[in-house]
Amino acid sequence: MRTKFKNASEAFDYFYITIKDKGQEFDNTKALFNVGFYMNDPQSNNIKSGFRKWSREYAEAEWKWYLTGDKSIDKLGSIYGKIPAIWERMANHDREVNSNYGWQWKRNHQLYEVIKKLKANPNTRHAAISIYDGKEIDQYKHDTPCTYAVQFTILDKKLNMSVYMRSNDLWYGFCNDQYQFSNLQKLVADEIHLETGWYYHHAHNMHLYKDKI
Repeated sequence: MRTKFKNASEAFDYFYITIKDKGQEFDNTKALFNVGFYMNDPQSNNIKSGFRKWSREYAEAEWKWYLTGDKSIDKLGSIYGKIPAIWERMANHDREVNSNYGWQWKRNHQLYEVIKKLKANPNTRHAAISIYDGKEIDQYKHDTPCTYAVQFTILDKKLNMSVYMRSNDLWYGFCNDQYQFSNLQKLVADEIHLETGWYYHHAHNMHLYKDKI
């Protein structure tokens, strides 16, 4: 299995075929387990496959929503003009979700602390943001975050990033999440005046739902 790609679109094309051909039947999906790979140009984050019909406009609206740190899906609606059905299904009675990653990385000033640590010590191993938290699993009745954590490391005067996911739907989750996390990588890199390096993406379970195969 390949472990290095130029960008997200190349990775998507490869794993779409690989999951279809080699994925295991698992809970109405075909899935690969413990998938990890590098994207060497993460800022090339458009999914170009014609059959996917990925929307940069929507991905950018989601990024702007994350930047607000507001976990209300109505805030996304005010930015994008409508609310995708998946967010309606995931929202609680207050119309809020745990999977607004911007809300997550602003909790307890996590993003601020990461930037501060990287500025103070370029060799730090503490520049990590946690998202999924089993200690608050009682809050996940409607919406369980797919991402465990994001960690940053400076190597060769570039800011590199690793993203660790418990579950990753290739069609929707990977295509939109990589856009958000690569933008986060650029945001942090700009704050510490470095270029971005590689983006390593690890999913315990990477899958396609049957209706996308």
